[in-house]
Amino acid sequence: MLVAGENVDAALLAEVSTLAHPPRVIAVYRRDDLPRARRAATLALWHVGDPGNVGTLIRAADAFGAGVVLSDGCADPTGPKALRASMGSVFRVPVGSFDEAEGRRVALVPHGGEPLAVVDLSGEVVLVLGAEREGLPDEVIASCDLAATIPATGGAESLNVAMAGTVALYELSRRAD
Repeated sequence: MLVAGENVDAALLAEVSTLAHPPRVIAVYRRDDLPRARRAATLALWHVGDPGNVGTLIRAADAFGAGVVLSDGCADPTGPKALRASMGSVFRVPVGSFDEAEGRRVALVPHGGEPLAVVDLSGEVVLVLGAEREGLPDEVIASCDLAATIPATGGAESLNVAMAGTVALYELSRRAD
C-alpha cells in the first residue's frame, strides 16, 4: 500500500527520535488499526514488563503464525523499545487483552510441569508465560488447564521469557507440519 508522505528536515526527525542514529523515515498510525483477528495459537503474557521481551515475543508470534495477548502490567507493545524488538511484527500480529484469549491454556513454568514434548498442543492453544523474575503466580497457573516445562539439560535455572515463548511456538508449529 502506498501512503502519502511529507518531507521533514532530518534535524527535526533527530529531535523526536530515541535512537542513537535517527531514522530517515517515520510513520504515524492509530492503535485501533493494528491487527485484531484471532489465531489458533496465542502467547498470553502475564506482567512481562521488559519491552524488549514483549517485542521479541511479538516477532516470534509473527514467525510462527500466533497472536499475543497482554495482561495489565505488561510493557506497551507500541513503545519504542518494543517496536524495535518486534521489527515491524506488531503491524501483522494480533495483539489483545489477556482475558480475550480462547483455547486450552498451557502455563509454561520453569520446573515441575509436564515436559512440553508430551503435552497435547492440538486445537486452539494459549501458551501462558510469566514475568521475567517472578514467573506466573499460583493463581494464574491454577486457572490454566495444565502446566508444561521446557526441559533443559544444562546448568541454567530457566530460560528467558522470550526464549521460552519462542521454543514453545516452535514446538507447536513443528507438530503442525
